Amino acid sequence: MPNQPISGNDLARFSGPQSFMRLPEQADATGLDVAFVGIPMDIGTSWRSGTRFGPKQVRQESAMIRPYNLQTGAAPFDSLNCADTGDIAINTFSLADSLKIIESHYDALLQHPVIPMGIGGDHALTLPILRAMARKHGPVALVHVDAHADVNDEMFGMRETHGTVFRRAYEEGLINPYKVWQIGLRGTGYSAEDFTEAAGWGFNQRLAPDLWHKSLTGLGQEIVAQIGDRPCYITYDIDSLDPAYAPGTGTPEIGGLTTPQAMELIRALRGLNVVGCDLVEVSPPYDPSGNTALTGANILYELLCILPGVTYR
Repeated sequence: MPNQPISGNDLARFSGPQSFMRLPEQADATGLDVAFVGIPMDIGTSWRSGTRFGPKQVRQESAMIRPYNLQTGAAPFDSLNCADTGDIAINTFSLADSLKIIESHYDALLQHPVIPMGIGGDHALTLPILRAMARKHGPVALVHVDAHADVNDEMFGMRETHGTVFRRAYEEGLINPYKVWQIGLRGTGYSAEDFTEAAGWGFNQRLAPDLWHKSLTGLGQEIVAQIGDRPCYITYDIDSLDPAYAPGTGTPEIGGLTTPQAMELIRALRGLNVVGCDLVEVSPPYDPSGNTALTGANILYELLCILPGVTYR
């Protein structure tokens, strides 16, 4: 039988292991269908730090989540063998070295037929993951939910930061630009080209104001139809949500998505050939309530529930 989270009826939720959903901890991905991977890093940020504490608090808040999704019928632990493989030992004094460490770690993970689910950590971590993904799958489709397009050329002279990820991914051929969807973009910029340049590469962009007061189920279905069966990576930046729902993040932007919209969108992405996911930019110091991390944990769970091979009851 696949691994199961510890039940709150067997051991109180405020106790037990500090793994995601209190799943078993495992050193590598042997025998796993899904591996939760902590990436406690904030040296790629440009405004407020603190995402190094994200994986720990997301795991802590995930103890509240039960294994069966009453709203969708998904029972991921019936068919997928999941475990928490712990944190990547990044170099907290060197971003460049940390990105190499993450890439190497994912290369090793992907020697197994496993879907990695990263718990961040700042968004710079997605670039080395995409490098490893492209080595295994070729250029992947990408669903990128975020307030920011993250397509800057440089930040303070650095080419690899949390704001340059998807320009580098495009330049390096890690993603198929016509199968890239950026959802929730908004805020202010330095020029009119901050979003439009990437649209010229082929990126499909949906700005947050165009999504206000709307269900995102139709958008999710449109994405599935357009991407088809191409291997797809999903990266979910918590700052895609309005700060009213997720204040604990490094670069908050008002006018964002709601948590019901986040759930609608993810649930409508069922059917994608998802080969990996991450949840990034949870910064616990800016939300003492823990609500942002709780939201992040639930987003990861919703992503787990749409992976290929999930059982529905």
